Amino acid sequence: MRYLTDRKRAVGKGASHTGTADHWFMTVTSVALAFLVPFFIYVFGHTLGQDHAGVLASFSRPLVAILTALVIFVGMRHFAKGFAVLIEDYTHGTTRKALLIFGISLSYGIIAVGLFALARIAL
Repeated sequence: MRYLTDRKRAVGKGASHTGTADHWFMTVTSVALAFLVPFFIYVFGHTLGQDHAGVLASFSRPLVAILTALVIFVGMRHFAKGFAVLIEDYTHGTTRKALLIFGISLSYGIIAVGLFALARIAL
């Protein structure tokens, strides 16, 4: 008769041991967004209502372009990780895999389109 302790039976089952890393990632990105988004809202609000030339002039400034790129990238990475945690908590099986692929693809697609549009405006 083999004797297995409770710990031996639990090894390899359950937690994936990434909870702390996920928590720190979400904390760091949320703090970064807490500082970035108010400045972005100010810049975006300032350009809202301007003509095409005014918007191009505003977003072609390096600081504004960098701020916008950071908001797009950090915001979408924060979205992707939060979406993944949500899906992992509430779905199982093939649905989980499909939704994870969808969420991550969506976030990277938005990053690509946003940065491409910003590059077209800024350059």
